[in-house]
Amino acid sequence: MKIVVVGSGGREHALAYVLAKEHEVVVAPGNSALGRYFETSGKDPLGIDADLYVIGPEKPLVEGLADRLRERSRVVFGPSKDGARLEGSKAFLKDVLVAAKVPTAKHRSFSDLSEALSYVESMKPPYVIKTDGLAEGKGVLVTDNLAEAKEDIVAKMTGRSFHGAGRTVVVEEGLFGRELSLFALCDGKNAVALPAATDYKRLLDGNEGPNTGGMGAYAPLAWASDLLQEEILDTLVRPTLKELSRRGIQYRGVLYAGVIVTESGPKIIEFNVRFGDPETQVVLPRVTEGLGDLLFQCAAGEISTEPKVSPTSFLTVVLSARGYPLSTETGAEIHGLDRAMSKDGTRVFFAGTSYDPMRRGFFVSGGRVMAVTGEGDTLLEARSRAYDAISEITFEGMHFRRDIGD
Repeated sequence: MKIVVVGSGGREHALAYVLAKEHEVVVAPGNSALGRYFETSGKDPLGIDADLYVIGPEKPLVEGLADRLRERSRVVFGPSKDGARLEGSKAFLKDVLVAAKVPTAKHRSFSDLSEALSYVESMKPPYVIKTDGLAEGKGVLVTDNLAEAKEDIVAKMTGRSFHGAGRTVVVEEGLFGRELSLFALCDGKNAVALPAATDYKRLLDGNEGPNTGGMGAYAPLAWASDLLQEEILDTLVRPTLKELSRRGIQYRGVLYAGVIVTESGPKIIEFNVRFGDPETQVVLPRVTEGLGDLLFQCAAGEISTEPKVSPTSFLTVVLSARGYPLSTETGAEIHGLDRAMSKDGTRVFFAGTSYDPMRRGFFVSGGRVMAVTGEGDTLLEARSRAYDAISEITFEGMHFRRDIGD
């Protein structure tokens, strides 16, 4: 089977890496670093013939790429523009969750600044302020400081932060419990889950600093039993699919469930409409075979197989550029990649990385530069391998968390 993976980041690199074990893969557009290891294409995906199209990032989904492909009778793993509103609009997501009776945080949506400020003043901390639109995973503030919460609301709703994406905000109660990420592969009616992972959103050790798109992740989770994951499918995912179907939306793609397991059971923090990054780099490598066939079944509207998953542990650490996630500095040369990539049980997934054939070197081209992933029989072994490989890599301004998997 020929598969087009749409996108250019670390998530798409991980997708291509796993799918290429059994299928022919083209990454569109990919990046110059990725192009050293996989076939890439700068063509519009509509201009590439393939058996299956797997759309990685949220933006092309929100903009309707899956719809345009399906209009040409292509088989697509990725929701329609209507389905992608689950991530494209936090207010729409909450409306669906309430209608589906899916457990989630108490919340209200606001497009009027004074009403939002009055509401947050009436709440008890912690305060959770979410940008309504797309913000690359960085549009959420969680704080115990009322003044900080109010300033964040003003910045978002006036367009100072996230431009137009933040002019509507969702204000939520804080929830307490253990968090996990679960990828539910959906065929419009039903879903199967890939094993849960946990990720680290804050920039600095100890979960300090600003939110990012993700600084690391690991899987599996010893505390997230198969029974818990099935409960998440039954209480959070399947009712959402049913409500979407009631609205005329046949959701075929991945529902990335950000879940918090509270004393009263699992609740949805958010649904995203694509594989998470960097969780993809630790979840998909555990699938030993059949991933492409399973994605095809979802895209065609009928799941008939279960994923085959290894018990192996994976841990990934994101290396970021100086200034990320605010103002990223690019252009620094990356040294030591060959040594890092030659180590046993180690993979490097390229994101904001470019390759210059004239200078024969790799360079920083984005905020999250790469995800260094270790594999092992235990989480401790996977962690040791990831950080051992990182010790070989250097570039000016390189930053990473040192507590992933602690």
